[in-house]
Amino acid sequence: MPSIKQFQVTFDCAEPERLARFWCEVLGYVVPPPPEGYATWDDFKQAQPPEERDAWFACGDPSGVGPRLFFQRVPEGKVAKNRVHLDVRVGTGLVGEERLAALEAERARLVPLGAVYVRTLYDGTEACIPMLDIEGNEFCLD
Repeated sequence: MPSIKQFQVTFDCAEPERLARFWCEVLGYVVPPPPEGYATWDDFKQAQPPEERDAWFACGDPSGVGPRLFFQRVPEGKVAKNRVHLDVRVGTGLVGEERLAALEAERARLVPLGAVYVRTLYDGTEACIPMLDIEGNEFCLD
């Protein structure tokens, strides 16, 4: 059986472009160019039937290493805790106060973007900061 080479992470959401642009800021991802034949994403949206406008948006790792993130509009709101979430790895290789400081600095950067701080988990060595994105999806600074 051949190994899978690529995957994308899909988010169900209310506002695909807004959430995609938030995650671009969090991860340093970029919005791809608009589909062929369109100068801008706004041109592409205007060409869609009204019921399909703003139905999806995507972003990706500019280095091509990380997975593509795909955001699709769904009619229902979020009603329960995520069963899967992203860990934003800002403290890799760090321990103790140095790790905690790196996570807290990232938390301070993300809150003005609309992220919500939940709590800090710290045992003197390991640290993790659970947060919520702009639509209430859980993620962790790790």
